[in-house]
Amino acid sequence: MDVRDVAHLARIELTDDEAKRYQGQIEDILKYVEQLNAIDVEGIEATAHAAPVFDVIREDIATGQSISQEAVLANAPATAHDQIKMPKVVD
Repeated sequence: MDVRDVAHLARIELTDDEAKRYQGQIEDILKYVEQLNAIDVEGIEATAHAAPVFDVIREDIATGQSISQEAVLANAPATAHDQIKMPKVVD
């Protein structure tokens, strides 16, 4: 694989020094991928993580003091339909 061809497709300009350095790096990466392809993974279950991942789900219970909706809305700079009105941030 020629790094200059890839750079051209990506619309990236490379100096001669960068092309030489990146060519060696991409060749090393491809050699490593060849090593990985040579490993027999027959019968091994595919995983997304090295260790098991479990969701921790808990009941949504308020702890500590609660504040009424009226008190919250009373401190808001602007409200509409019993909600805090926020300025538009996306056009």
